[in-house]
Amino acid sequence: MLSIFGLLLGLGLLIVFTMRGFNLFITAPLCALLVAATNGIPFWQVTDKIDFVHGYMNGFAAFVAAWFLMFLLGSIFGKLMEHTGAADAVALAIVKRLGHTRAVLAIVLACAVLTYGGVSLFVVAFSAYPMAVSLFKGANLPRRFIPAALALGSVTFTMTSAGSPEIQNWIPIAYLGTTPYAGWQVSIVVAIFMAVGGYFSLMWMIKNAVKKGEQFIQRASDPTLTDKPLPHWVTGLIPLLVVLITSFLLHDSLQQAALIIALAGGVVSLYLLNFRFLANPAAATNEGVLGALLAIGNTAAVVGFGSVAKLTPAFSSVVDYMTHLPGPELVGAAVAVSAIAGLTGSASGGQAIALPEIAPTYLDRGVDAEQLHRVVAISSGALDSLPHNGYVVTTIRAICGETHQNAYWPMAVVSVLMPVLGVVLAIILFQWF
Repeated sequence: MLSIFGLLLGLGLLIVFTMRGFNLFITAPLCALLVAATNGIPFWQVTDKIDFVHGYMNGFAAFVAAWFLMFLLGSIFGKLMEHTGAADAVALAIVKRLGHTRAVLAIVLACAVLTYGGVSLFVVAFSAYPMAVSLFKGANLPRRFIPAALALGSVTFTMTSAGSPEIQNWIPIAYLGTTPYAGWQVSIVVAIFMAVGGYFSLMWMIKNAVKKGEQFIQRASDPTLTDKPLPHWVTGLIPLLVVLITSFLLHDSLQQAALIIALAGGVVSLYLLNFRFLANPAAATNEGVLGALLAIGNTAAVVGFGSVAKLTPAFSSVVDYMTHLPGPELVGAAVAVSAIAGLTGSASGGQAIALPEIAPTYLDRGVDAEQLHRVVAISSGALDSLPHNGYVVTTIRAICGETHQNAYWPMAVVSVLMPVLGVVLAIILFQWF
């Protein structure tokens, strides 16, 4: 009982501290230490290395090792888009065609295209943020809603839809023998529901905020359009297309390495096409490096917490209980994956832990593999977006410079509530049609 209480208390405290803006480099390991202590995990031991220090640091270091180059190149790419004025040029071109009233729609569509094209979720946020700032500034919308707009286009209807190259759509394949297009008919309906529902919910929140007097507030760190010429919008669009097309073409053969090559190509094309608009290349690059270090550090700190949690007997008990829930199998799968994703703060983590347990059992019971694939994928993108989720922390704090208190609740509506409703809709459609 103490072990489960400690696990839930540690998770709850991490969420509370994150919402209150405490430094994750301090709070994440402290909350992980509480979980370890209440579960009988020693602080340090040399023999089998099942201890707090090795558990936390292995998770932290593994994430940095796997994602550092993507974070680095993505952050530099975003800063170059900002400093050259390419993001402003593209934003102005969009505004001319869609109007200022379509600023949010433009951001969501841009993120959706990049995500569905195979660009990593974290990198999409880096790349789209400068353009989002320009669009929100032009429309005079409260900037605290930028993280929600980025999330709606990145981690909802595109991340878990049929055909998506994101890992959340690919993990079930190894366990279920399906394809990335599993359950595509229902997936299309659910994706449209999440996209439309999320967009209008977000616009309703923004309009209410504007009625209360909220508006865009310029920051000293924001790029300014005054007294400097902008590049042609095409030279701002080309680097984005380089990233998108290269990632798409190389994704199947090179997997994660494809994104490194794609981002490197985007950075090089930005330099070549817009170098004359870059007043201080060193400053832009340095800002990108520092931003990448902060972003990956915050995310890795939370990943370390999840790594310690997974070592605990309490976590094993929770997984065993959640993966053997009575009732309809699709409902049980959705609840199990969502709960584990919430505990670990990771959609992919929720799938990787739950699927080895539930896949053989449910398949033996005659559950359709394609239906199970789609329900698992969609449900993994629901409770994973709690405040301690790596993408949430990185996007709100490191990229957008906001606080959880101001920016998280709009993000929760589009990235938690909409996927929850989406998975309910998917189960209903699979059961009745």
